Amino acid sequence: MSKPLVALLTGAGVSTDSGIPDYRGPNGLWRRDPDAEKLVTYEYYMGDPEIRRRSWRMRRENLALAPEPNAAHRAVTELERSGVPVRVITQNVDGLHRLAGLPDRKVLELHGSVRSVVCTGCGARSPMEDALVRVDAGEDDPPCPDCGGILKPATVMFGEALDPVVLGEAAAISKACTVFVAVGTSLQVHPAAGLAGAAADHGARLIVVNAEPTPYDGRADEVIREPIGTALPRLLRRIAA
Repeated sequence: MSKPLVALLTGAGVSTDSGIPDYRGPNGLWRRDPDAEKLVTYEYYMGDPEIRRRSWRMRRENLALAPEPNAAHRAVTELERSGVPVRVITQNVDGLHRLAGLPDRKVLELHGSVRSVVCTGCGARSPMEDALVRVDAGEDDPPCPDCGGILKPATVMFGEALDPVVLGEAAAISKACTVFVAVGTSLQVHPAAGLAGAAADHGARLIVVNAEPTPYDGRADEVIREPIGTALPRLLRRIAA
């Protein structure tokens, strides 16, 4: 009997145990500091040098915490290493699935990665660490070293479109999988949220693991409200059995 193809859509809730705050939960960053949303909104970022300076300080502080993969990330890697076909579609930009050992080809980062920067002028990419070295040296809004353009993290900010190639791959995986697990995501942001519906429409078993209700709970075959750090490893062991 062939093993099921398991697709996981992972959101901010997967990384909170690594010390990375979520955004839309009851204690999420946007609720505590609505103005912080401007730091990751393209229009504000490009038009206001002070927003960029605050954004660079935020990145410096976040990466100084050196977040590490937690039990949920490790459980996904263990499932993949057990021989079960796994694909991760993540809304997170922290790179922790890859850091946990999941092969690059099995991770789709819908919103990009904070571990790189891109020039909005010439498109040159470079490691985030290189830019932060310049911040530490006193450049509070480091320009592109190649053309002098504005640098931004290689993430999809509010106001930017998702990469259509990445989104197309995510849609194909959602339609082809046997089991679709939406974990740590509010399923409120489209088009990512619609992947859960696409999976269910194509016959996948839909499982939602999230502390708060989501718009797709009514379509799910199973809804789990327990803490992700214990619930996801237990669920994935059950799937692998």
